[in-house]
Amino acid sequence: MPPLTQDGPRRRRTAFLSFYKVIESQFKDGRNRGRWIAGNIDKLKDRAGARVAELRTLGIDVANHLFESGRCAVAHASLEGEIVDPDIAADRRRLSADLVIIEELARLYIRDELGVPDSRSLYRTRDRLAPWDPLLPAETLISLRTGADAAATGLNERVVSVGLWPDGPIAGLERMTMYTDAVHQGVVKVVLFNERKTIMLVFFLDYKAGRIHTNLEDGGLLHGENNPDENDVRAYATFFYKVFGNGIAELACDGLEPVDCEIVIPVNMQLTMSPDDAIAAAVERFKREGSGAVGRQT
Repeated sequence: MPPLTQDGPRRRRTAFLSFYKVIESQFKDGRNRGRWIAGNIDKLKDRAGARVAELRTLGIDVANHLFESGRCAVAHASLEGEIVDPDIAADRRRLSADLVIIEELARLYIRDELGVPDSRSLYRTRDRLAPWDPLLPAETLISLRTGADAAATGLNERVVSVGLWPDGPIAGLERMTMYTDAVHQGVVKVVLFNERKTIMLVFFLDYKAGRIHTNLEDGGLLHGENNPDENDVRAYATFFYKVFGNGIAELACDGLEPVDCEIVIPVNMQLTMSPDDAIAAAVERFKREGSGAVGRQT
């Protein structure tokens, strides 16, 4: 017999049994286990939900079917009762098809019954602005999180490093100065400027939802006492095109844990080239045409 570590069918059998044990180990009474599975089976979606529907169209009691599959997998290891043999094509297909159900049930049990968040629930509930709580007084945070229009002056003149996860700070955007522009229903609009005041970036800090959003429409390169140079063009283009291409912007301030921004989903715009090619094109256009060619191209 080939080693289990090299045999996909046997790994699937072991995986099925392991996921089933997550639930089985929590119930002394098998009837309670069956009732829990039956009561939660309709919560399954995607591939797991589709497999449940498929079994039901065949008139199969899904909870009982999973018990039999689990028991047979155990029996195969102990040579007792009915055997499920992963070397038999029909058994292998059934184990593979049913694996998605028992895996999702195990995840559901761990998340809902044991209170351990999975990646999806953590994504929905995690307060991404929490690492920046020390930047504002406690009473201001309470007001903002309830959707009030509290002043967030504690954010003014903070030095912020703007980067991309997981690559780190963007050259030229390591020391941006932050200012509060507006507050509305717990959402703080902040603007960030580089030291030469040639780059402006805009973000919305939504304290009520615990999210931070980039605002690509309002940011850009600025002309004034200083005009953008090649480094400014490259820095801003890197930020804009990487974020536009679904990169994750990350802001760091005062040595606190960085906060990550929501991914941008462009509407009515699309890149006609890769972000890296767009960055290179922006720099080349600036070299060729000078400061009058700092506009964005998508």
